Amino acid sequence: MSVLNHNQKVSLRPQLKILLAAPRGFCAGVDRAIQIVEQALEKFGAPVYVRHEIVHNRYVVESLKAKGAIFVKELDEIPETSQPVIFSAHGVAKTIPAAAKSRNMFVLDATCPLVSKVHMEAQRHFEQGRDIILVGHRGHPEVVGTMGQLPDGAIHLIETADEARSYTPRDDNKLAFVTQTTLSLDDTAEIVAVLKSRFPGIASPVKEDICYATTNRQNAVKAIASKVDGLVVVGGPKSSNSLRLVEVGERAGCALSILVERAVDIPWAKFDGLQSVGITAGASAPEIIVEEVVEAFRQRFDVTIDVVTTVEERVVFNVPRELRHRPSA
Repeated sequence: MSVLNHNQKVSLRPQLKILLAAPRGFCAGVDRAIQIVEQALEKFGAPVYVRHEIVHNRYVVESLKAKGAIFVKELDEIPETSQPVIFSAHGVAKTIPAAAKSRNMFVLDATCPLVSKVHMEAQRHFEQGRDIILVGHRGHPEVVGTMGQLPDGAIHLIETADEARSYTPRDDNKLAFVTQTTLSLDDTAEIVAVLKSRFPGIASPVKEDICYATTNRQNAVKAIASKVDGLVVVGGPKSSNSLRLVEVGERAGCALSILVERAVDIPWAKFDGLQSVGITAGASAPEIIVEEVVEAFRQRFDVTIDVVTTVEERVVFNVPRELRHRPSA
């Protein structure tokens, strides 16, 4: 009798098709940053100090705290120590490593290699006498870090196409641009088009600054957005690439596109009567939260799942040398 009742309950639940976007979740830079903290804890023991959130995801940060990581806003919060001090994946201004060196800190740099690439591009343009435009979002840690690679005034931040239209450089012929790695492809394309139209000689990145993972996750959302009634993006509210996925979903045809940090954040009333939902995750969101969200839908709907894969990712970034080689006994 209990089995029959269970089957009846299942059949009474509304049907829902879930399109699971792939790729989604952790990128190679985020995976590397988390590995750096975990391997530092394993090799050197707790505590390990981390300046700022290693990545923009509360679940990840809390998990690392539980293992012995101590997160600080600034280096002056760290006592005198020989324990590792880790810089986040977003990158830091040059003043930060200099301050750490002055205190003889043992630094492990978890800056994403693709962010470091932007830093090197900006440095090269500066050395060649160019004014530099950074396309990005004011206040984002990556933008703060990139602007902090060079003296004040060397980099001009542009956030919108209107700002690109009104910008006046010192010399039209000595101009370059770089971009934040986690932007919307479409937004950036509009700004870059304005800059190239106004300044045909502007130097651009040899290879696109927006990272492969940001591009791939946005394209994966575009592949499913017009086919679903709602889109759930798993990610933190401070995660730039996650917020961009919501915007991409809306523009690609899914008016109900929302960001959730955990399954408990899902506004279930908005999903009443829907027949299909897309699910993806920002580059700093762990797959375990995606599974949690899928399970929450299973509790309320009779779910079928299709995985929609747009590209296979095989990028891997090595951790720092200090973690790869264990000292001999």
